[in-house]
Amino acid sequence: MIVLISGGGRTGTQLATLLILQNHDVRLIEYRSEIMTRLHKDLPTEAIYEGYPTDPKVLELAGIQQANIFVACMPNDEENLATCYLARTLYQVPRIIARVNNPRNAWLFDDKFHVDVALDQADVFASLIEEEMSLGDMMTLLKLRRGEYSLVEEKVPAGAKAAGVAIKDLSLPEECIIAGVIRDGKLILPRGITILEPGDEILAITDRRGAGQLASLLASTTENQP
Repeated sequence: MIVLISGGGRTGTQLATLLILQNHDVRLIEYRSEIMTRLHKDLPTEAIYEGYPTDPKVLELAGIQQANIFVACMPNDEENLATCYLARTLYQVPRIIARVNNPRNAWLFDDKFHVDVALDQADVFASLIEEEMSLGDMMTLLKLRRGEYSLVEEKVPAGAKAAGVAIKDLSLPEECIIAGVIRDGKLILPRGITILEPGDEILAITDRRGAGQLASLLASTTENQP
């Protein structure tokens, strides 16, 4: 997969390093001289392209015509939005990801500028804090569909409302599906009649509302006692 990154700051460099380790074809564009010196120490020379990412000649030299993903990691939102717009309208890059530097500009990072995924640090931190506070011991293993759904895992403690109850009787919403039960180190493919036991590890695919309901069913009834 060919990934083109605009911006060689710490975020862009770290992303490029990780993707190269995964054997992806990475090209990074940067124009700031003070950063170029560091880039040549951190990345292979053939992955670095010097120039302005808003310049079509530079984009084409870096091979944007063949890119599968374009990532905008410049330190200002104006350049990120401009490069995203160019990547899609001029070069039809299939997938475009952009970093939001100023949360006040987050509303601009949508289909108007052809941004498929916008990464807003402030919003990500707020969501993580809210999720951790609301889901207790439930662990999020994987985000799906831009974070709308998650693969979560939690153990059934003794005294939980769900302990000794068949899955079909848990009254879970349609958006919450128990995909697996790990019992005594073995994976059980659950059915409606599967009865949950204390110590079971539950794997579920769910949205945020369903995760909250599942967390309530799997919480120990002794947690809120003094």
